[in-house]
Amino acid sequence: MIDLPLDQVRTLLAVVDTGTFDAAAAALHVTPSAVSQRIKALEQRTGRVLVLRTKPVRPTESGQVLVRFARQLAALERDTQRELGIAAGSDATYLPIAVNADSLATWFLPALTRVPQDPPICFDLHREDESHTAMLLREGRVMAAVTSAAEPVPGCTARPLGAARYLPVASPAFAERHLRGEPGRRLPDAPVVVFDRRDELQDRFVRTLTAGRAAAGALRHHIPTSEGFCDAVTAGLGWGLIPEPQAAPLLRSGQLTTAVPGRWADVPLYWQQWKLDVPALALVAETIATAAAESLHPWR
Repeated sequence: MIDLPLDQVRTLLAVVDTGTFDAAAAALHVTPSAVSQRIKALEQRTGRVLVLRTKPVRPTESGQVLVRFARQLAALERDTQRELGIAAGSDATYLPIAVNADSLATWFLPALTRVPQDPPICFDLHREDESHTAMLLREGRVMAAVTSAAEPVPGCTARPLGAARYLPVASPAFAERHLRGEPGRRLPDAPVVVFDRRDELQDRFVRTLTAGRAAAGALRHHIPTSEGFCDAVTAGLGWGLIPEPQAAPLLRSGQLTTAVPGRWADVPLYWQQWKLDVPALALVAETIATAAAESLHPWR
């Protein structure tokens, strides 16, 4: 059996979290040379390359395994110190969580305010598309994620949260210009707003609408914030699928109109977290599940 020196494992975590050897050295109060030596020693001990020397540094597949171990070890160490009464008074549990932008802009942040802060919990939120948040779990960068992936990441548990409902909307002027008559047939040719180049929600919606014959239009505006996306659609740049909590008041006020009456897109969301006995993580999971049940639609 190969022993894993804890100082080397902690150094690996610092390098991945800070992104560079120099930043890790500053965080650990050692020299960059010491950081480099520890990483090389750990790679020699395991017989594997653990990090890609890019900017920022990224863990290899083997490195991801050790990063997960290091993060789990740090969480268990803090809990043990707290139970023994030897934790520093300001020592908070650090919880990195991956969450999609639309959840952040609607129900997720209010849910976090419900989490008791005794003992204190510090949240480190990583914004990522819901179809890619599970990747951050795999890499060991986060301990939990709101994701559209139902299949648990190895070493994790998964529980359904509900479905986020998106409404196809446009400004009245845009709808009059591009969608008048038969909006369902004209939607594939109309300008569309998408979050980024990985956003497939609008394409999936149009494919469903057209029985797979077409995707969303080629004229696309990429707006990579939830609030900016909503503003762009309201301003008439294109049609788009907006979370129901954001769209509803704008529909009531007349600033938006439904692009395809009677249709919507539901995106199932799941909470995945490490199989780790950390009370703070369990508390957050229960709080998130309760808030999701109040904010999301039931998923069949």
